[in-house]
Amino acid sequence: MRRLFLVTAAASLAAIGVASSQDATMSFFVTSVGSGKGADLGGLAGADLGGLAGADAHCASLAEAAGVTGKTWRAYLSTSDTDARDRIGKGPWFNTKGVKIADDVASLHSDANAITKQTALNEKGEVVNGRGDKPNRHDVLTGSKPDGTKIADQTCGDWTLSGAEGAAMTGHHDRTGLDDSAAAKSWNSSHASRGGCSQEALRSTGGDGLFYCFAVN
Repeated sequence: MRRLFLVTAAASLAAIGVASSQDATMSFFVTSVGSGKGADLGGLAGADLGGLAGADAHCASLAEAAGVTGKTWRAYLSTSDTDARDRIGKGPWFNTKGVKIADDVASLHSDANAITKQTALNEKGEVVNGRGDKPNRHDVLTGSKPDGTKIADQTCGDWTLSGAEGAAMTGHHDRTGLDDSAAAKSWNSSHASRGGCSQEALRSTGGDGLFYCFAVN
């Protein structure tokens, strides 16, 4: 009995150590799920919020469900008056496995970042489906230009639309597309959604309403 108690206690301490390690390192992930309402992010996390606020709350909710607490999370999304690059803190940022994604905002928006299909994991540490997988989910919502600044009329009404109107700029988390162009390989500015901002429209080009989350502290 004493031996069983010691084994159980050791296992518990090991689990606590793993959780603490994850808390200390994870500061970047791709959401495992979106709103289910296309690019309308206002109702995420069980609250009736504006698009950005809902997205931020969703980041925090997913991180906490994965065991990461005590951090302030921001969605990497631009709006008509906000640049995504100004929302995410100073870095550095690490994925769920402790792999460094970028040192700072400048390196994140350069060829120095380490975003690939293998590193742009969700909050559970899982690889997100990319081009060639079924279903393809590599279109990640950003509303941004390659430098992380806003792009006019491509934020789905500042993340409040879910119908046939509007469009959202997306990036490819797996850095692959139909060709070898810079846009096809861009993690944050590949192409706009076609057919509107609905879940169906986002899925039609290889997305699912997912977005990037960064810890600002």
